[in-house]
Amino acid sequence: MKVKTELPEIFEDFGEARQQGFLKVKSLKDQGQPVVGVYCTFMPEELVLAAGAVQISLCSTSDETIPAAEEDLPRNLCPLIKSSYGFGKTDKCPYFYFSDLVVGETTCDGKKKMYEYMSDFKPLYLMQLPNMRDNDRSQKLWYEEIKAFKEKLEDFFGVTITEAQIRDAIILKNRERQAKKDFYHLGQLNPPALSGAEIFKVMYGSQYKFDKAENIASLEAATNAVKERYANGEHLEKKPRILITGSPMGGVTEKVIRAVEENGGVVVGYENCTVAKAVERLVDEDETDVYKALSDKYIHIGCACMSDNHDRLDLISNMIDDYQVDGVLDMVLQNCTPFSVESRRIKNFCNDEKDTPYMYLETDYSESDIEQINTRVTAFLEMLEG
Repeated sequence: MKVKTELPEIFEDFGEARQQGFLKVKSLKDQGQPVVGVYCTFMPEELVLAAGAVQISLCSTSDETIPAAEEDLPRNLCPLIKSSYGFGKTDKCPYFYFSDLVVGETTCDGKKKMYEYMSDFKPLYLMQLPNMRDNDRSQKLWYEEIKAFKEKLEDFFGVTITEAQIRDAIILKNRERQAKKDFYHLGQLNPPALSGAEIFKVMYGSQYKFDKAENIASLEAATNAVKERYANGEHLEKKPRILITGSPMGGVTEKVIRAVEENGGVVVGYENCTVAKAVERLVDEDETDVYKALSDKYIHIGCACMSDNHDRLDLISNMIDDYQVDGVLDMVLQNCTPFSVESRRIKNFCNDEKDTPYMYLETDYSESDIEQINTRVTAFLEMLEG
C-alpha cells in the first residue's frame, strides 16, 4: 500500500472558502449584487439565481453568540437555532450583515418562532413548508410556496424573473450538484481515498464559493486529483467505515468527525444536509413546468421535519450499500425534536432491515463533552472491529 500523500492546494482553498467569502460577499455588495441569506437546504436557490442575486448560508455553527441569544430565547432550545439568532442579533456574522433579505422556513417550531423575533431587525420572508410530502394537498402547498417565493423576490428586488431564467438556473445548479456528487462519491472507494474530514472540508467550503462556474471547476479538479492519486495506489488503510446521519453539521460539531477518525475509524459518507441530503436528487430538466420541477425536487429532501420520512430511509439504505458502511452514527443536537424523535425509526431500520450497527450520539455546541464522545465512539468502533 502506498501512503496517501498531501492533497493539492485546491483542498486548502475549500478550507479557507468561508473566511475568504466574507471579503467576496462585501465585494459583491459594493458592486450592487443583491444577497439572500438562508439557513436551510429547502430554499430553492434556482429562483435566487434567476433573480440575479447570490444565496449564502448564514452563520449557525458556533456557541459564540448563544449567550446573547439566550437573553431572548429559552436556554433549552436547539443550539443551532440559538446560534442562528445570536449571530443575527449581534451582527457578528458578515453574511447576515450583508444579506438584503433573509429567507426562513417552517422546518420546526423553534425556528418558526425564532424567525418572528429575527424579523424585528432584518427583512425576513418565511416559506411555509408542509408537514407531510406524500399527498396532493402538500404537493400543491409547496408548489404555490415556490411560486410565491419567486413573486417575493421580484417585488423585493424590483426584477422580473422569466421561466427561461429559471430553467437556465436549474441547469447551472444541477451541474454544481453533479460536481458535488462526483466528489463526495469518492467516499465509496474501498480502501478509502480520503478521510471524512477532507470530504467534509470540501463540501462545507463549497457553500461559500459564490461563482458557480468557478465552484464547479474547483470541485471537478479536486475529484480528478484524488482519482489520479488513487489510480497510482495512494489510499488510506482500511478501518471501520462510518456513515454519519442526523442534524446539520459544521463548525463545532466537526468534533464528531474527529472522534471517529482519531480513534480508529473513517467517515466515508454523510447523509446529512451539509453533504448528500440536498444534493443527491437533481431537478428534472425535462419537466415543462419549472415550478413543478423545483417543488418536486425540494419537497423530497429527506429531513426529519417531515412526517412519513421514507426519503431519508431510502437515502440511508442506498448509502449503506454504496459506501460499504460498517456502522451508522446518528448525531443529534440537544433539543432537536424532529431528529431525536425520529432516531428510534432510524435505529430500527439500520439494525433490522440493513443489519448495520447504529449509534445515537447527542451533543451541543460546547467542547465540554469531547472526552465523553471519544469514549463512546471508541467503544462503538471496537465493537465493529470485534
